[in-house]
Order: sequence, then C-alpha cells, then structure tokens
Amino acid sequence: MGNKLCGALVVLACFGVMQPAAHAAESGAVFVMTNAATGNQVIAYARGPEGRLQQRAIYDTEGRGGGGKIDPLQSQGALTLSPDGSRLYAVNAGSGTITSFQVQGANLSLMGHVPSGGSEPVAVTQFGNIVYVLNGAGPGDVVAFRENNAGRLVQIPDSTAYLSGVNTGGASISVRPDGKFLAVVERGASVISTFPINANGTLGPIVTTTSADPGAFSGRFAPNGVLLVTDNTPGTSDASLLSSYTISGNGTLSPISESAPTYGNGNCWSVVTPNGAYVYSDNSASSTIAGYTLSKAGVLKPIRNTIVATLPSGSTNLEVAVTADGKFLYTLNAGSGTIGIFAINSDGVLTEVADRSDGLLPSAGYEGLAAL
Repeated sequence: MGNKLCGALVVLACFGVMQPAAHAAESGAVFVMTNAATGNQVIAYARGPEGRLQQRAIYDTEGRGGGGKIDPLQSQGALTLSPDGSRLYAVNAGSGTITSFQVQGANLSLMGHVPSGGSEPVAVTQFGNIVYVLNGAGPGDVVAFRENNAGRLVQIPDSTAYLSGVNTGGASISVRPDGKFLAVVERGASVISTFPINANGTLGPIVTTTSADPGAFSGRFAPNGVLLVTDNTPGTSDASLLSSYTISGNGTLSPISESAPTYGNGNCWSVVTPNGAYVYSDNSASSTIAGYTLSKAGVLKPIRNTIVATLPSGSTNLEVAVTADGKFLYTLNAGSGTIGIFAINSDGVLTEVADRSDGLLPSAGYEGLAAL
C-alpha cells in the first residue's frame, strides 16, 4: 500500500453552521476538515480533561474541498493551527482558496478567505504574521501571505517560489522554529526541498535533497530544529520508515537517524510532542502508531518495541495531531469513520481513551486534523 492511501475521513450530513450547545468543562479542542467538494467545512470538538470529545459546531469555509474518498489531497497540513493556537487555516483545494478562522477554544470566527496564489492548495504553515501556502498541482509552488491587523491574509508581492519540478506532488510544508528555513516534501519526486526565509517573508533559492528512502511523504520540524521525514515505499509491504535531518547554513540536509523502521505500512504522517521529547508516526495501512524518543541532537530511538498503540483493524488511521499541552494524541480514522483518542504517558507509550464517531462516515474524503 503506497502513498496513495495516505489521507481522509468524513462528515457528509452537515450544512451551514451548528451553533455551540451546552458543554462541560473544556481543556482544549480538536478540529477536522470535511474537504467536501460541494462545500468545505470544519467540525469543531471541545476536549474534556480526560481527552474525550464533544462536537460543538460545524463551520463553513466558504470554499470547496477536493472531494474524493481516501486521502484525496495526499498531504499533511491541510488544516493547520498557528503555533499560539489563535488562528486556524483551512485549504479549499476545489476552489483554490485559503480560509482563516479566529480560534477561541472550540469556537471559530471566520476571518475571511483569499486565493491561494496557485493551483490546488494542499497545506499551510505559519511563522509570526507570515503564512505560507503549498499549492500542489501544476508547476507546484509556495506562496507567502502576511496577516494584517484585521486578521486577513494579504499576498506578499513576488513571493511565489517554485518547487523542483512540475507535478512533483508537494505534500507537506513546515517552517523551522527559528524562522530561517522552510521545508517542502515533494512525494512524487521523493525529494525534500528547503528554502531560506528572507527578512520580508519571501523565500530564497531552492535547495533539493533526495530523500534517504523512496516514498517520502511528509516533513515536520521538531522544536530543536531537526526535520523529521516519513518514507512509505509505494507497493512494498512493511516498508515504512522515519528519518531525521539537520539543515546546514546553505540549506542542504544531512541525515542524523536514517531509515528508522515503523514496523507497519502507510506512515505518511508524523507529529512531535510540544516538548520535543517524543515523535509518533501513523501507520495508516497497518492501523498502528509507532513511537520514538528524540534526543537534543536529533537521534531517534524506538519507544519499547516501536509500536506504542494499535487501533482496530481497518481503521486506516491517516492524520495525527497532539494537543498543545502534550497530554493527548488524536488520529483521523478514515476506514472506520472515527477519531482515535490516546493519552500520552510519561514514558511516551499511548493509552487508548476512546473513539469518537459522531457525525463521521468512513471513506468520505476528509482531510485535515488539528488539536489544541
């Protein structure tokens, strides 16, 4: 099972906006994006102290999603929270726009939507008041936007930076925590492209590195600046790997821990805990989650026997997110139409709390998961 499987979940029955209902004490929130071609929406869940979820509202993005069934966008970061949790950004692949929301707990307020500056936006990331959008179709590019005082996105002139080739399948975008570099994984070419970030938010010349293993899908920066890249070799069973890289001053990548096995398949998504101690990789085709410790130097070591959680067979757990307090991990289970909920223990092992299935349908094209 190759990269094509990496992605989605679904909600089909919601039109317009559901108003928040009465709710118990909240500790945070979880957001899921429908990616519906007829009208994209974001489902908001309030998170209780024990990690359980209560659906609060459904918000229109005023754009169209890409539609489809399982992982139609083949990306990570289609729904992205700002680092401070005050903004939520959603891609509208079908209409070529980006929607931004103001976040207050599980409540969202629409800030507006703007053209993505390219074709088929698939992922978003933010640093400071600059938002970067990855457009996956056609020539493939990254476009920079500045958020003004009213919270609206304004495209920065001459900010379009092109990927390494045409239709190379840009799948993820991430900014190093110090704001000096941006990384894009191009899954079709199995390369990692890095760009230096200029003072005005525009990007410098591209530097492209071939992934340590074929099938690169997503790249996420850890708090210590290490880049973590998932590799899922197409058509090969039990061949999912995770690698860590360091970036030199000229943007070139050097592997630190190379090809750490995840002992599963379809690990197209990964996430790092806020303290940078643990990394989790989502084996979507095997319905398992692999876990690792991450040293300050960027070395990956397996937690116990690597597999730290097992979901019901057929879950097709696609995207993965960790809460801002580092206490819980959530998975978007496309095969079963549920959200997997796990508590993160002090040793990094996961304990299943519950599945939440309200309003979700299997194989319905959902893409995007974010948690605070």
